[in-house]
This record gives sequence, C-alpha cells and structure tokens, in this order.
Amino acid sequence: MQVPQDGEDLAGQPWYHGLLSRQAEALLQQNGDFLVRASGSRGGNPVISCRWRGSALHFEVFRVALRPRPGRPTALFQLEDEQFPSIPALVHSYMTGRRPLSQATGAVVSRPVTWQGPLRRSFSEDTLMDGPARIEPLRARKWSNSQPADLAHMGRSREDPAGMEASTMPISALPRTSSDPVLLKAPAPLGTVADSLRASDGQLQAKAPTKPPRTPSFELPDASERPPTYCELVPRVPSVQGTSPSQSCPEPEAPWWEAEEDEEEENRCFTRPQAEISFCPHDAPSCLLGPQNRPLEPQVLHTLRGLFLEHHPGSTALHLLLVDCQATGLLGVTRDQRGNMGVSSGLELLTLPHGHHLRLELLERHQTLALAGALAVLGCSGPLEERAAALRGLVELALALRPGAAGDLPGLAAVMGALLMPQVSRLEHTWRQLRRSHTEAALAFEQELKPLMRALDEGAGPCDPGEVALPHVAPMVRLLEGEEVAGPLDESCERLLRTLHGARHMVRDAPKFRKVAAQRLRGFRPNPELREALTTGFVRRLLWGSRGAGAPRAERFEKFQRVLGVLSQRLEPDR
Repeated sequence: MQVPQDGEDLAGQPWYHGLLSRQAEALLQQNGDFLVRASGSRGGNPVISCRWRGSALHFEVFRVALRPRPGRPTALFQLEDEQFPSIPALVHSYMTGRRPLSQATGAVVSRPVTWQGPLRRSFSEDTLMDGPARIEPLRARKWSNSQPADLAHMGRSREDPAGMEASTMPISALPRTSSDPVLLKAPAPLGTVADSLRASDGQLQAKAPTKPPRTPSFELPDASERPPTYCELVPRVPSVQGTSPSQSCPEPEAPWWEAEEDEEEENRCFTRPQAEISFCPHDAPSCLLGPQNRPLEPQVLHTLRGLFLEHHPGSTALHLLLVDCQATGLLGVTRDQRGNMGVSSGLELLTLPHGHHLRLELLERHQTLALAGALAVLGCSGPLEERAAALRGLVELALALRPGAAGDLPGLAAVMGALLMPQVSRLEHTWRQLRRSHTEAALAFEQELKPLMRALDEGAGPCDPGEVALPHVAPMVRLLEGEEVAGPLDESCERLLRTLHGARHMVRDAPKFRKVAAQRLRGFRPNPELREALTTGFVRRLLWGSRGAGAPRAERFEKFQRVLGVLSQRLEPDR
C-alpha cells in the first residue's frame, strides 16, 4: 500500500496558508496561535510560525530525503527530535501532545490560525510532493519564457542587459537533495509572478540528478544565511545501520525530573552549608502575565479557567506534583545547590537552621495556593451550579493528589485548605447543591478527604514512600518556625512528638521519596502554561499584581482574606 505523501493533503489543511511572508506575524494574536506557510525567503520551504510569550517565532521544517522505495515516503520531516512522514502528521503530533517545538524556546502550539480565502500554492509545494512518479528527465534548455526561473525576462529581449541583471536570483538556502528536482508542467500566471518567483529558486539544475544515497541525507542551511528571527533548531538525526558510534548523534536528553541520581551524591554526608537556597525563582519570565500586571486581571483569569478545564484532574495533579517537587527541592537539585546547602535534598534542609528561607517559601506557597483555590470558587458570580461545579473540581483534584494516586501531600493540603477555608465552608447553598448534583464528590469529601487531612495535620496520616511521593511538611515547618501547637496540653505534646518523629523519618527516607516521585513523573510531559500557573511566583503576581507581590507576606494575606470575605458575603449574605 502506498504511504500518503505530505503534499497530497498539505494544501487541504486549514492551518496551511501557502506562500506567505512575515505578514503572518499579524495573524498570530495569542500565545499558542500558529500557522504553516511556505517562506519565500527560505526557497519556499515550510515554516511553522507561532506566537509564544508575546513574540512571533518561526521554525523551519527540515526535510530528510530517503531512497525511493515502494510503500514508503520519499522524505521525512522533523524539527528537532521525532521524524514524521508528512507535515500534517508533524503538526498534529506537536499540537495534540502539547510538546515544545524546540527545547531552547519551549514554544507550544495549540490554536491553529485558519486560512480564510482560496488557498495559494507555492512552487516548492510540488517539491514536497515529489516522488519517483513525478520526476521527469531534464532536457536541454532553450531560451524560453515558459521556465519558472525566466519569469523575470517576460517582456524583454534576450540581449537586454538590464533584463539579464534583473533576473539574477538568490540560490535557495536549502541545497537540493537527489529526489528534489521537478519541472513544472505549466508556467505561473502573470498575476502570481511576484509571489512565486522566489519560491521557484533552485528547481532547475544544469545536469541530471545523481543517484540517491543509500542512507538518509540530511542537509542543513548555512547558519550565516538565516534571518536572525528564525529560531535555531538542533535536529537529531537517527543513526543508521553501519554508522560508527562516533558518527551517531546523541540521544535526546531525559527531562531533569527523570535524571538518575548519582549514587555518590545520594550517599554523601553533611557538609558545611555555604548559603541560603531558594528553589522558587521570583524573576522567571511569564507567558501568561505581562511585565507589569494588575491583581486578578479578568483576561488572565479567563485563560486560566479554560486551561484547567482542558486538563483532567489526574493530569493537573501530576503538574502540581512536578512543581511541588521542584519547590521543595526533592527533584531538580543541581550539584552547586547541594554544595551550598550542605545536604542532598530540600527535605533534609527543611529540618536544619539554615533552611529558614526554604521553610518560609513553602509556608507562603501553601497559603497562596489555598487562597487561589478559594478564589476559584468565590469568583464564580454566575449560577449556583457553577460554584458547585468549581467545588467538585477541587474535590476531584484532591482525590487525584491523595496517597496512592499522585501522592503529593503538600498539594493535597493546599487544595483542602481552600475547601475548608471559612469563606468557602460557609456557603450552605453551594454545598447543598454539590450534594444534590455531585453526590459522589460530596461523599468523598466528607468521608475520605476530611478525615485524611485531619490525620495528616496531627502527624498520624500515611507517610510511607510508595503510596506517598512528597510528604506533608507543613506541620513540621510551622513547628520549626515557632508556631505553637493548638489544643490541650497533653494532646499538643503528643502531636509535637509525632511531628518530630515524622520529620526524622522524612529525612531518613528522602532518597526513597525522590525515587518514587521520579517514577510517578516518568514519561510525563507537562503543559508549559499549566506548569507556570501552579508556581508560587505566578500565583503571587496573579493575586496581588506585580507591585503588591513585593509587600510583606502577613499584610498581603490579611488583605486578601478580607477580599475573599467580601466575595463570600456577596454570593450568600448572612441572614
């Protein structure tokens, strides 16, 4: 069976705009918007143009020529890693899989910009469709205006020196491969001369093409001829049989959360700490917020709502586990960070005197995420069912984070903190609607999640590596920061002893927690926008704005608690 070639369905794709110059940037309005065009400056080669983090990026699709054989394509297409038999297959994979087009930019395409008019085709589109049946033998050329490269001579005599000079055209930046030369069967219409002239460069050759090589040929454009706004890709060519190891390209690197831990680093002893360590970068660039944002911008809240609705609670739980592991220093700790903090894990650092800064960061993260979760419910000013659906979403996320599932106990504590916040728990009509419309979620909250959270806060909940990937650190962090244990004296003493005992076991089992977390995240490829939306720095700027985010922590939380109180009263006023 003949494998479909790229050109057979490329022209029919809604996101393909044909020959298009940099005016494509005006069509890309939001992060994730993309289109595919034939670039005149790149010899008509296919280019993916997208909007990412406020900038228009352009990625040229590389073509890997294959030796023609029945039942397989004559070329493969790739950006950096995987190769595809067609451009539509490449676009579909990157769009549905939410994979970055390049590791350097992290750009992800999600929304195609469709072509609204009749599709314009470029000369090089036929080059994409070429196969053994489409290649015609080259004949001796006569001076004729029917050849694409001679369109500039139309209306001029052969002896006209001006016409000869004007017809000088740049050679395509991508050298032709052995299966590329194609003769057009008809001259281009006069009305499309300006658009198609540059796309036909390099299609006519002075001699017959050479025999195809036995191994796939991969030819890259000269880097010096690249326009500076094209994103530099680092394609990886798969090795073929008979290639020596020194000539094979390196395999794609695994994500940092899947990297194997050095056994020497894992068994290292305590060394003198050098500096305070922070695992939450505060000045990271944002693709969802502008450089100077106001608190609770409606457009950003709308984008976040759609982002969370697109993902299943299990996927959101893995995103939260990934960010929590990084914020806690369980995964992604560099060798320099280990040397500075004197231990190999943030779980160990939390129990030491110089872990004060990390403890404050984790306390703020817990409170900030809880406030954001409460806002997701209290910000629903529509029908009662909308708020009940928001409650159900938080309950399902908590179930996906519990031990035995994702096992992210700090994330579970933050979500339960939002559900148990007084401004949310007082919404009697909303909770009654939850029990009426989403009975299963309401029962899981009352019978499973609330007793589990109470046990975790008292130091008696599950904490064994295996069912737990990241332990509940909030009680220990509060205790080490001087917060008194509430309750009667005898109960508070027992809780204090259980918390300290759990802290010792947490430090002892830190390598096991690291392995379990890495195993949970193996093969996981996060959505960059959702991952950013769950970071502490993003949520802080979302709630208080770029200016208010730098205010003292106690002042910020007190003001936002009052805001949530006002929203709660507006939804269900006191009788």
